[in-house]
Amino acid sequence: MVDIATRVYNHKWKIDPIVRSLIDTDFYKLLMCQSVFRNKPETQVTFSLMNRSTHIRLAEIVDQGELREQLDHIRSIKLSRGESTFLRGNTFYGKRQMFSSEFMEWFENFSLPPYHLEKTNGQYELTFEGKWHEVMLWEVPVLSVLMEMRSRSVLKTLDRFQLQVLYARAMTKLWEKINSLQKLEGLRIADFGTRRRHSFLWQDWCVQAMHAGLGKNFVGTSNCLIAMKREVEAIGTNAHEMPMVYSALASDDAELKIAPYNMLEDWQEEHDGNLRIILPDTYGTKNFLDNAPPWLASWTGIRIDSGDPVESAEIVIQWWKKCGENPKDKLIIFSDGLDVDTISKLHSLFSHRAKVSFGWGTLLTNDFRGLINNDNLVPFSLVCKAVSANGTPTVKLSDNPLKVMGPESEVKRYQRIFDTGIQKERKLIV
Repeated sequence: MVDIATRVYNHKWKIDPIVRSLIDTDFYKLLMCQSVFRNKPETQVTFSLMNRSTHIRLAEIVDQGELREQLDHIRSIKLSRGESTFLRGNTFYGKRQMFSSEFMEWFENFSLPPYHLEKTNGQYELTFEGKWHEVMLWEVPVLSVLMEMRSRSVLKTLDRFQLQVLYARAMTKLWEKINSLQKLEGLRIADFGTRRRHSFLWQDWCVQAMHAGLGKNFVGTSNCLIAMKREVEAIGTNAHEMPMVYSALASDDAELKIAPYNMLEDWQEEHDGNLRIILPDTYGTKNFLDNAPPWLASWTGIRIDSGDPVESAEIVIQWWKKCGENPKDKLIIFSDGLDVDTISKLHSLFSHRAKVSFGWGTLLTNDFRGLINNDNLVPFSLVCKAVSANGTPTVKLSDNPLKVMGPESEVKRYQRIFDTGIQKERKLIV
């Protein structure tokens, strides 16, 4: 097992790559990339970095020159032969050859497109423009880089002994969480923590600890590289990005209203089983389900990612019943702002009413709260989102108005078309 404190202490080189592989990314990005490669290969998009935690002034913490070095290094990375073999030959979700030969031939020759970086009012403006299936692969690595560079800026003030103590405390804290989770009978939980992790080494350690402590109840990781390295399942389906872009491409209000379902229809042509998971909250969960075509009710499950998770799960269960489906045969995946207490509560409330699983993110792979005196390692909410498609702005409404994004006029239009009504704000945990 890697001595993390020593490795961190030795982060003194001019360039110490944070991201060293194109598959150091979330599995759902590759699944979505293949779908976009097949269905929307000419769509032009812009992705943009957004720091929701504006009190964290990233441009004053992370050196711009060092950030450029990290980003330029990522642009130089190519898929290795071993990584290609893993993606081509491994079994994912019980299916061999998840990725087509055509997609893999493209990916084996792929390198990330250029970026545009500026400083504004203590924050970084970082944008990526180009074909959707190329630009989308910037999202996870750029978040990983900025989160780890922030961590490094704090850790470089600590000496070697202080680092040993810090990581000993962090390991103890996580192991105590795992001990609590061991009490939950029938638990199914995965690591979803790549995007806002403390560091790659720490995420890798967390996955090993979860695997050792929870055994078969730990069902895998969203991180492809760690899944390959540690021989665990790669976990993921699709994200808000897809309905957001499909919706931006709609020609009128009528087409906009059905765009999220058209996206899922394309997804259904490629995937079955546990990859048929609905993410319904992009424009409000209740309205999405109320207007969903009948064929969606037969899908395997639903991922709940914003709003009150208890209320959302109740809405989902009632929808299944209304559609003549047995909720006990369906899967609910909780994935927003989870920690041990929330996981325990949701497991207690719903594990006897449906199949329940958890995608544990930031507070698994980046919970250093209270471990150093200044608490400068507290996690924060950093995202990189598609902000336009073919020149048209994208919109996200969510079940939590604090996560709304898009121009005000377009947000109002979407709220009218998707009939979101009055939504309750829910504190952003991460």
